[in-house]
Amino acid sequence: MRTVSVALAAFLVGVTAHAADWPVFRGDAGLTGVAQGNVTLPLKLLWRVETGNDVRATPVIGDGVVYVGSTDGKLYALDQVKGTPRWVYEAADSIEGAALLVSNLVVVGDLEGVLHALDAKSGAKRWTLKVADRIIGAPNRIDAVTPPRIVFGSYDNKLRCVSLTGKPAWEFETESYINGAPAVVGDRVMTAGCDANLYVLRARDGSLLKSVEVGSYVAASPAAIGGYAVVGDYDGNLTAVDLTSHQVAWTYDGGDGAPFFSSPAGSGSLVIAGGRDGRVHAVNAGDGARRWTFKTGGDVDSSPVICDGKVLFGSRDGRLYAVGLADGKELWSYEIGAAIVGSPAVANGGVVIGAEDGAVYAFGRGAAAREPASAARRRGRRREE
Repeated sequence: MRTVSVALAAFLVGVTAHAADWPVFRGDAGLTGVAQGNVTLPLKLLWRVETGNDVRATPVIGDGVVYVGSTDGKLYALDQVKGTPRWVYEAADSIEGAALLVSNLVVVGDLEGVLHALDAKSGAKRWTLKVADRIIGAPNRIDAVTPPRIVFGSYDNKLRCVSLTGKPAWEFETESYINGAPAVVGDRVMTAGCDANLYVLRARDGSLLKSVEVGSYVAASPAAIGGYAVVGDYDGNLTAVDLTSHQVAWTYDGGDGAPFFSSPAGSGSLVIAGGRDGRVHAVNAGDGARRWTFKTGGDVDSSPVICDGKVLFGSRDGRLYAVGLADGKELWSYEIGAAIVGSPAVANGGVVIGAEDGAVYAFGRGAAAREPASAARRRGRRREE
C-alpha cells in the first residue's frame, strides 16, 4: 500500500468532527444521502491511497478517520487529513459494502458471510458472526432500543439484528437475496431485495408491519425521504411507499428500462438516483415527476450525495462529478480514469471515494497533492485503450 499526501491543515477548519461525520452508508440511519456543511468547488485531490484490488465499497468517516474496505479482503483505517494508515484489518474475503461506526466499533461484512466488529481506534477484533452466505450491503444501527443494535442483510435471504456484542436479537426471512443496506427511522426498518418486495418491520422485534410489491428486484438500498421509503428497481423505476399508510404513493419510470443500482438521495422537494442508462435522475419528492437528468459517459451505480446545493456522485466513465441540485448542470468533475461504482462519503468539507483502480481518493479545499508518476502512466494507458 502506498500513500500520497500533503499537509492539509485547512481540511478540518471550522467544522466540528461529530457534526460532520459520515458514520454509515448514505450518511445517516435513514440512508438519505444528505451531508451537512459545505463543499467548496473546485475540489482538489488531497491524497490517493492504493489498496490491493478494486475499491467498490463506500467509505465511512468518524473522528477524522476514513474506514473503507477493498476487494483485496482488507479494511483500511486512514487519516482523513493525510491519508496515512492508522491500521489495516484482514477479513475473511472481499469487502464490497460500507462499514458502520457505532459505539466505538467499526462493523463490516464480507463475501464469506462474516460480520466483523472491530475496535475503531486500534482495529483489534472484538467479535465475528458467520452467516450462511455473502454480506454485500452495509450494516446499519437501530436506536429505538438502548444500547443500540446492529441490523444487516445477506444473501441467505435474511435480515438480522444483533447486539453490540454480536448476540442475536431477531431475524426476518425474505424470499430472495438482500443486496443493500436496511434503512432505519425510529422504530421502523425498511429492507428490499431480489424478491421485488419492500418490507417495513418493527425495529424492536423484527415483526412485519407490511410488505409492498415493487416493479422488479431491488439491487440497492431504500431511503427514508419525506415520509416515504423510496427504492429503485431492475426495471428502471423508482417507487415511493408511504410509511404511514404503507401504500405506493408514486412510481417514476426512468424511460428506457435501464436498472437503478444506485440508492436514492433526498433533500427537500427532490429525490435523486443514478441509473444504468448513464444518467442521474431528479424527481419531485411529492409526486415523482421528473425535474432534470444529467448524462454521463457510463453507468451510474454510485449513489449520489446531496450537500450544500450540490449533488456528488461517480460514474463508470471514470469521473467524479458535482452538479447543481436545483437544475442538474455540471459544476465540476475530476477524471480518476477508472470505473467508480461506490458512493462518495462527504464530511468535514471533503469528499472520499474509491475506484476500480484499487485506490481511495480524498478531495477537499487544501493544497493539491502531486499524483505519482506510476498512477499517471496507468491513467494514460486507460485513456488510450
